[in-house]
Amino acid sequence: MQLIDHFYAASLEVHFASSASANSFSDNLSNKVASTKKILGNDGSFDAFLKKLRPGIVIFDRFMTEEMFGWRVNNSCPDALRVLDTEDLHFLRKARQKNLHKDSSLSLLDLQNDLSKREIASILRCDLSLIISEFELDLLLREFKIPESILCYWPIFPPKIFTADKQETPDFGQRKNFMFIGNFHHKPNLDCVRFIKEKIWPEISRRLPAAKLNIYGAYPTEFLKQLHRPDQNFYIKGRIEDAAKAFQSHRVLLAPLRFGAGLKGKFLEAMCYGVPSITTSIGAEGINGNLDWPGFIADHEKQIIKKAIELNDEEALWKTAQKQGWHILEKRFDPTNFTKNLDDRVLELSENLSEHRQKNFIGQLLNHHQHQSTKFMSRWIEEKNKK
Repeated sequence: MQLIDHFYAASLEVHFASSASANSFSDNLSNKVASTKKILGNDGSFDAFLKKLRPGIVIFDRFMTEEMFGWRVNNSCPDALRVLDTEDLHFLRKARQKNLHKDSSLSLLDLQNDLSKREIASILRCDLSLIISEFELDLLLREFKIPESILCYWPIFPPKIFTADKQETPDFGQRKNFMFIGNFHHKPNLDCVRFIKEKIWPEISRRLPAAKLNIYGAYPTEFLKQLHRPDQNFYIKGRIEDAAKAFQSHRVLLAPLRFGAGLKGKFLEAMCYGVPSITTSIGAEGINGNLDWPGFIADHEKQIIKKAIELNDEEALWKTAQKQGWHILEKRFDPTNFTKNLDDRVLELSENLSEHRQKNFIGQLLNHHQHQSTKFMSRWIEEKNKK
């Protein structure tokens, strides 16, 4: 959505194609895109669609999409600039999940798995990859030696940045209770709520008996629903229509994520709406840079509990954290600091695409072999589906 908004604002003609079916929660794109189309994997109709459209730029939403459709884009419109929107590094999140219960820290060997080979191959096949986190950008450059010329830092932009209306956000005395928010198709969120329920909330609840914890998020699992315990002030609320209202009524975001990757949008939203937070080093990764966190970063259970209680109880501490959140948004996530760089990169690559690709010979090799293997497998599936 951020990319659609950006290119629409730049007066480019945007077309949206997806293999996913629309539902009642889908955004109405009619005022921002020239067309929307349902596409199929392993189907020649996509080739015809591309040849008719003749796009100058093709953006893939995550590496799985590039794996399925990249070779078709290369065949049907070879001169189109191919951009991969990584969203986050999936292999990093998977490696951290696997390493969760080990005593040792994550090593380069842990990161060299089948998923990283697929994802990095996709990055190398594309002309430009958008990287959401400074940590992940550094990881790709330092550990995997990915050429800087094919990477571009493009973070999440918060839904709004408070300026003159900062004074209108509810103050400390108008807010109460703790909250967590996150999509529960996403495993780090599910693990985090379980961790809070088993290790964090019992002690907080004992010391703050009047405090409640409200858990918001789409797709709550049956396991998650069973954690709903009003007698313990632990509430599973499920999907919420107005996230802004929830943020503005709560005092603290409690989200000690134990694994994950990319930037965690819940913290940027919390900052927008003046909610300090408690999280881990992984949760805060890539967000605050060398600035103070708007709340506390803690990686051990006792510290998480202690700091959560302090932030809930101490008004002066809370107000300082709230202001620090706004400071981070203004210094590190103002869209005007990033949009020109992306536009310049896209223009430069579009005008010098052949030369740019020649410098990425590994990418050429991967395109050649991936296109051959994926192409014939896809053709086989396509013929099989005709029977």
